[in-house]
Amino acid sequence: MTSERDAQAAVDGVQERFARFARDEAPGRSALYGEWASGIAGDAATAGLLARIAATRRQPPLVFALTRLLGAPLGPYPEWADWVAAHIDDVVAESTRRGLQTNEPLRCAALLPALATVDGPVALLEIGASAGLCLYPDRYSYRYDGDRTVALDPADGLSPVVLHAALRGAAPLRMPDVVWRAGIDVAPLDPRDASDRTFLTTLVWPGEEGRAERIEAALDVAAADPPRIVAGDATARGVLAALAAEAPADATLVVTTPGVLPHIPRAGRERLLGMLRTMDAVWITIDPPGLHDVWHPPLDPESWGGFVLAKDAVPLAAVDPLGAFVEWRAGV
Repeated sequence: MTSERDAQAAVDGVQERFARFARDEAPGRSALYGEWASGIAGDAATAGLLARIAATRRQPPLVFALTRLLGAPLGPYPEWADWVAAHIDDVVAESTRRGLQTNEPLRCAALLPALATVDGPVALLEIGASAGLCLYPDRYSYRYDGDRTVALDPADGLSPVVLHAALRGAAPLRMPDVVWRAGIDVAPLDPRDASDRTFLTTLVWPGEEGRAERIEAALDVAAADPPRIVAGDATARGVLAALAAEAPADATLVVTTPGVLPHIPRAGRERLLGMLRTMDAVWITIDPPGLHDVWHPPLDPESWGGFVLAKDAVPLAAVDPLGAFVEWRAGV
């Protein structure tokens, strides 16, 4: 009886999770994913199959990407559900090898104003680096529009990666001088590896125009000069400190956590926040405003109006979580 109740609870949990995704996340980004998620929410049989996937790998965008990676059709929900029923063993197996990784280079457009406040050459270290696409803010071109129009390019001219973002407020903007770049990830991806590249582009939601092409172009930039990315858990003792020790002494160490903290379990996140507060480094992050309470001064998560771009826990701007807008608030 207990096992039956547990199985039903797992199915109910899947249906609730996908219903929430259909309601709160898919609208405005992917009509197809919204349809698939709504279908699962009302389909106990398919939800039961997906319940075989570990809960930590059951995020709707990851489940959908894994099925697409394995050949699921980009069609109506009944076709997708039929495909899942025929290939669930493959999906479960693939879920043990792949985790959700949103390696979006556009986030550099949100990071850039914070980087512009850092003096001197920069040694850049990213936690949750994936393939390292956010480790190249100096190799991308930027086009900001809104309260003012700003165009920035690398020293050698227009980049094959041009990042467009809306701009509000007096955000400082200049190209950083990055002299060293490295990252940590529990499952790093190689920008030169064909299967890793395919996986990253498959994580793009159907309907997100131009995003896959932007990621492909950024992968080419990273592949031409691959960063040092260490496979490991940055919340474990000594892992972050060991990599930070490799940074050149004559550069300012900047540790970034753009969008990764929500994906770290709370205990590990608290350990990491403690490490970041005591490191001899500048910490730049992009986080949901209610994720933790280290902000100073404190902010109201309900009225913030975006994710928080912060430097050393001081909120600087409200930003789109993927970098599409920056609203500078420092000193306002």
